[in-house]
Amino acid sequence: MKISFNELRAIKHQLPTGSVKRIATQIGVDEQTVRNYFGASKFAEGDVTGNHIQPGPDGGIVHLSRTDILELAKGIIEESKTVV
Repeated sequence: MKISFNELRAIKHQLPTGSVKRIATQIGVDEQTVRNYFGASKFAEGDVTGNHIQPGPDGGIVHLSRTDILELAKGIIEESKTVV
């Protein structure tokens, strides 16, 4: 899957507090791995997530080798919109 880096960061910034931990727990990875997925680069503390950034507009194009983290993030964002 391809997504712009800025769009990926915008999704991360929409996540409610505690979402990184929730995603990490649900898929069985370290919290830093989830942060790295959304553009952080502390690979000594978390795993590489198979993302490849190609230079281009909007921060570049990110090629995601796995989409489960992104799908969970989008689900949490939608869920948070329905909770008042």
